Amino acid sequence: MNKGIAWTVLSCIAFMAIILSLFISRMNTTRELTEQEYKDLGAYFINPPRQLTGFQMTNDQNKDFDIIDFEGQWNLLFFGFTFCPDICPLTMKQLSIVKEGLKAEANKINFYLVTVDPDRDSPANLRTYLDNFDNEFIGLTGEIDQIYKFSTQVNAPFFPVVNSKEKNYTVDHSGSLVLINPEGDYAGFFRAPHDQVKILKALDSLLN
Repeated sequence: MNKGIAWTVLSCIAFMAIILSLFISRMNTTRELTEQEYKDLGAYFINPPRQLTGFQMTNDQNKDFDIIDFEGQWNLLFFGFTFCPDICPLTMKQLSIVKEGLKAEANKINFYLVTVDPDRDSPANLRTYLDNFDNEFIGLTGEIDQIYKFSTQVNAPFFPVVNSKEKNYTVDHSGSLVLINPEGDYAGFFRAPHDQVKILKALDSLLN
């Protein structure tokens, strides 16, 4: 075969290989969703993200926790309590399925349960409860005024119950999931009711 023809054929094969590899790469890369597509999945973003002001809480290891501890990774928070009979265990189970579905991307996001019932939810109780769903989930508790201050900043309101004489009282709270970005700012939320398939799709796009 003429050397010129051979060189042309090899060049064409190399070019086709590059195009094929780019096509495969594009097919395997998660596309960034549009704002409307995120909304269709129940995810709403705040533009620009809202800076949080100071608060002090305690994590499930009985260590101090504040805003700076959110920095470096994405964070997904649910405000609930361990004595909750319905929405809380259901939501935590959904989040465990989401985390498992994220696979390697799960190391880019932390999952939290922020208690709205600190009278009953000690750090140890939170840890025991969360271990039923995922041992990497993080529990946050603290003084009721600090928790309430934090919840209002991220639009996750609840009705505080303090020193109740009723043993089996309940706490009314938001069902939203709160997103805090790697800069430690309130970035958005997932509106309830939740669908773990939709949450997974939105997070998969966000984290990539």
